[in-house]
Amino acid sequence: MLDFVYYTIAGILWFWHKAVSFVMSPDSGWSWVLAIVLLTFTIRLVLVRPMLNQMRSMRKMQELQPQMQEIRKKYANDQQKMMQETRKLQQESGVNPLRGCLPVLVQMPVFIGLFHVLRSFNRTGTGTGQLGLDPELNRQLPNYVFSADDVQSFLDARLFGVPLSAYISMPQDMYDAFSPVDFTRFDIALVAAPLILIIVVATHLNARMSVTRQKRRLESGLQKRPDNDQMAMQMDMMNRMMMWFLPLTILFTGVLWHLGLLFYMVANNIWTFFQQRWIFSKIDAEEAEEIAAKKEAKRASAPRPGQRPNNPKKRR
Repeated sequence: MLDFVYYTIAGILWFWHKAVSFVMSPDSGWSWVLAIVLLTFTIRLVLVRPMLNQMRSMRKMQELQPQMQEIRKKYANDQQKMMQETRKLQQESGVNPLRGCLPVLVQMPVFIGLFHVLRSFNRTGTGTGQLGLDPELNRQLPNYVFSADDVQSFLDARLFGVPLSAYISMPQDMYDAFSPVDFTRFDIALVAAPLILIIVVATHLNARMSVTRQKRRLESGLQKRPDNDQMAMQMDMMNRMMMWFLPLTILFTGVLWHLGLLFYMVANNIWTFFQQRWIFSKIDAEEAEEIAAKKEAKRASAPRPGQRPNNPKKRR
């Protein structure tokens, strides 16, 4: 399974690098950066529809909360029956909770796959997952779909004088894979540190956008509040993790990420910002249409002024 992910990510990156090479030098650091950015946008474009479906599913789940709460109370002592009735309600309403997890489940293998593929351009290290290859041999071996020439191109690609497959905590003995070794760890940090900070801030702001929208919907009554204190605490904890824990995790693990992977995260956050704005506006418009349609249906079924209500039971 992992090999499939690695070959798929490598194949998409190879395609975009070849495409970009028609307009700029294939050995340029920016040509590889642009290929990584286009790979990011390709993956995220495929996930737009599942992400939109996820948001619709979450909204339907919120609408089903009263019925689900009734099921929990009714079958509080029968967990199996509670799960059966909950699944039945979800199926009747066209809600699939697992489908909403698809975007997250896909993005994680993409991140891991790209991390592995980029790391595999330099296999001279002796740490976990490294092959300890001689620098010259490393330059002569292909990397998944990339030929030996592609490997050499990536290893020689520089951005502000720093190789794209370099990272802040890279062991000193792995520097020999690059020729010439005319950079230092401080040089790597000068390029990587600003990217890490951009990713941390962007991740926090994207999460804050989502949490702010959720609070606004709760205050306006468009979204129901949690039924009990425990659920409210869980929601608050999830929001805090999105806004603070994840960005801090990136801050402390960024020293392990190659420059190429950092550009993937920057591009991913840029896409997330614009996609969230578009999806939120679309979902809000759909919700407004549904509310308006329900009001219109209620207005149409209401008796006209001066007209007696139709009550067959009273007539009998």
